This record gives sequence, structure tokens and C-alpha cells, in this order.
Amino acid sequence: MTFTEILLPRDNVAIKVAPHLQMRTLLFGAWVVFYVSVLLAARRMWTGKYSRSPLARTLFMNALNSSDFNAQGVQEWYRCCPDLLGEKIQPLFVQSHLDEDTEAFLQRSVEKSGWVFTQLYHSLFSTIFSPIMSRTSINGFLGRGSMFVFSQDQFRKLLQISPDWRGERLLDLGAGDGGVTEVMGSLFKEVYATEVSLPMRWQLQRKSYRLLEIDEWQKTGFQYDIISCLNLLDRCDEPSQLLRDIRKALVPGTGRLILAVVLPFQPYVEIRGRWVRPSEHIRMEGTTWEEQVKNLSDDIFLNVGFEVEVVTRLPYLCEGDMHQDYYVLDDAVFVLKPRE
Repeated sequence: MTFTEILLPRDNVAIKVAPHLQMRTLLFGAWVVFYVSVLLAARRMWTGKYSRSPLARTLFMNALNSSDFNAQGVQEWYRCCPDLLGEKIQPLFVQSHLDEDTEAFLQRSVEKSGWVFTQLYHSLFSTIFSPIMSRTSINGFLGRGSMFVFSQDQFRKLLQISPDWRGERLLDLGAGDGGVTEVMGSLFKEVYATEVSLPMRWQLQRKSYRLLEIDEWQKTGFQYDIISCLNLLDRCDEPSQLLRDIRKALVPGTGRLILAVVLPFQPYVEIRGRWVRPSEHIRMEGTTWEEQVKNLSDDIFLNVGFEVEVVTRLPYLCEGDMHQDYYVLDDAVFVLKPRE
């Protein structure tokens, strides 16, 4: 092996460096510079296209509050044609609207998306570790990607409870970083949570929630007033069995399941960064939001021992990145009670 001598003028000391190490260092440095340059260029293009300045963000939030914008934009997130739900489900539908807590989440997401160097770091970290880590775990490490399903007022409206109502036990399945758990948790004396991702479990532990293993929550010896299963049904391997286990774990008579399902229903399970089909398949009929809600209510839930008490349409929001302020999916949020 040959070496190249580098003479340091201050000390007149010769340091021997392997040429291949020099080359690898230069290549890595060039790759990092190229990667950051591309991201910055994309950022500038995107900024020009979507006006990401503080003034533009202020105008965005003003537009968010205007009736014209709501009629044509955000209110589409809540739109439903109750007549298409069928005679049985139509009277159970509750119309939801954009509220202050949802607006606040959107504002925070817009602001975070504008943190250029933070977003560059997140993008680089994700690129390096995505082959060996799930996206959920990456978000847990970075402390990003918080979710929003409903506000506390919307939660109370779904459960039809008063502001001073308090429950004994809440279990949040697949709680993520605990952002949505926090919305519900202040109404309960005891809050339990499950989560597969280790970084997300660390986030939950920092918030002092009682963590249970995914095969432990059904065997604690006590039952829960409310179990929330938010956007988990299409990401678990055995969704029907999960619903049956939930039914057994609820307090008889008064226990309720809060279930959020992304529609159209597209089930996949994430395994070490790869997406695969679940072993148990739920056959969904219909293509529109209303048709799939009707199918879930009339067939899927009844088969596992639940019936619908309340249903609404809400946006499933997630913090964005350097390319988009926030991400949104269509949610059907159900309050389900065990059938007699």
C-alpha cells in the first residue's frame, strides 16, 4: 500500500494518508454537497411556486378563515352526502367542521415546513436510514410527523359527553408519538397505550403514559371505558381479530370503541421499511366514501359484534416536510358499541 505525504506548514509534520481514504472522503463530501444543493434547488423552486414566505403563510391562514376558501377547499374534507349512507346509518351521521384546534395544527405545520435547515437534516436522515428503519421509527427519532385526527371538542361531540365528563380508563392502540392520545387523555384517570416502534415508545414514555405490549393489553385483568383505534385497521395483519379482542376488552354496557379508518380502504403492513399485504383481508365494497362507510357499518362491524352509534367525516392530518406543508387523508371516524 502506498501513501501520500501531506506537509502541515505550522508544525512541519508529515502525515501519511492512504489515497483511497482521501478519495472516499472526497466522494462522500461531494455527494453531501450535491444532495444538499439539489434539495435547496427544489426548495427554492417549491417556494417560488407556493409562496412560502411569512406573509404568504399569513395570507394562507386568512384564506383558511374565509367563507370562499372553506366552501371550495378545506370544507371538502368534511363533506358527506348522508342520503348515500342508507336509512340505517344516515341518522347516525354527525356533521363536523373546521375548528380552532385544527386551524392551529395547520398553522404549526406550515411554520415547521418552512424551517429549511431542519427539513434538510430530516430529508438526509430519512434517505440514509430508510433502507433499514420504518418510516414511523424515523419520524420517532426526528420528532416529526405528528398526526391530528380530532380536537377535544370534536371528541366530546362524538361521544356525546359534557365538558365535565371524566372516564376511568382509556387505551390508545398504536398511539404513535401520543399527540392524539393527549387530546383524549385529559378526560381519563388512567391512560394506557400500545406502540410497536421503539422511538415512538420513547416519546410515549416521556409523556408518562402507561405502555402495554401488543399482546398484553387484552390480558390485564381489567377493562377499558374507551379504546381508540385510530387509522390502525388498514395497517395491522389481522384486523377482524383485533376488533374481536377490542370488544372483549371494553367495559360491558358502557364501553365504546373510537375507530378511525382511512378511506378508500387500502390495507398494507409495514415490515422493516417494506409494505406488504396483511395475512387477513377485509373485503371492502364500494368506491366512494359513503359507500365504504355503509359497507363497514352493515357488514364488517356487525360480523365482529359491533354496531355504529355515531359516524363523521374528518381529515386525517400529518405534519409536512420541505415539499409540502401538511398531508391529508379522508377519515371515517366511528363510535362503535358492542352488540347485545
